Amino acid sequence: MPAPRSSFRARLRPPATAWKEVPWAARRSHLGRRGLAIGIDIGGTKVAAGVVDAEGRVLAEARRSTPGADPRAVEQTIVELVDELSADHRIASVGIGAAGWMDLDGGTVLFSPHLAWRNEPLRESLQKLLRRPVLLTNDADAAAWAEWRFGAGQGESRLVCITLGTGIGGAMVMDGRVERGRYGVAGEFGHQIIFPGGHRCECGNRGCWEQYASGNALGREARQLVRTNSPDGMALLEKAGGTADSITGAAVTALALDGDATSRELLADQGDWLGLGLANLAAALDPGMFVIGGGLCDAGELLAGPARDSFAKNLTGRGFRPMARIELAALGPRAGMIGAADLSRVSGRAHS
Repeated sequence: MPAPRSSFRARLRPPATAWKEVPWAARRSHLGRRGLAIGIDIGGTKVAAGVVDAEGRVLAEARRSTPGADPRAVEQTIVELVDELSADHRIASVGIGAAGWMDLDGGTVLFSPHLAWRNEPLRESLQKLLRRPVLLTNDADAAAWAEWRFGAGQGESRLVCITLGTGIGGAMVMDGRVERGRYGVAGEFGHQIIFPGGHRCECGNRGCWEQYASGNALGREARQLVRTNSPDGMALLEKAGGTADSITGAAVTALALDGDATSRELLADQGDWLGLGLANLAAALDPGMFVIGGGLCDAGELLAGPARDSFAKNLTGRGFRPMARIELAALGPRAGMIGAADLSRVSGRAHS
């Protein structure tokens, strides 16, 4: 392990000799107490950054458009954001969350779907440019950590977070640490095959969960309904300006919240698929709580209610085992930013 990173983590964590003797709930109270940090959430269209304090409060924010797929241009954007935010705040560290796979050491992006990062040694490069400690993490891991520390998952020792957006992302916080698996790529829950031979997924398989319970899936089902010329889809077609191809999951959600019966039915179908996938995960992982976040959760209980019913119906051993709670995320789109910042200041043992 390189000396600079070793010494940084040694400064941030409690004494190693005592750590294993401290219960997880007590460990949580020792985390994130060293000054302000900047969290950066890199998406396909925007880079959002914020100054975050030790209580998870965002004190200042800035953002830029994602500058294409050039790694150097993305690095320069990150530097600009950090310089802007640190002008008025004393920053101890920087955490960066991005979609993709990071190595277990947290220094290299193995693969990122939105950016041209392939085995990119991002942390080393950024630490030289920023002259501060940098932590690199998956965006779903960052959001899960934020919900565990400051949001809906507080107090839960075994937490699974699901993010419903274009696809389905996921992450786990187990006994006070982000669980990333043996190779650092755990949490790809959206690619469990839930319907063999079903819809083709971008990953190359058929029947993946995200093809049935994501924002994209909701939009696809609505478009298919409208193309049948069913009178049930007229409100959806009008919402999309008369063009079926323009119907999105967000439009369906908005109509459902306004009371449209067809949109509510489509959301309930998504909830059924969501609950089925959660039941599969419960059989494998046995968490105490699922926290559901992402844009599709704007539907609130119109989605969560059917998901809970489906979960109860499909859970293995139902009636003879405790059931995990299913809660909506509390921190909204800032979760990734807050989690990345907080992870950058905590013990290396929290992010393995």
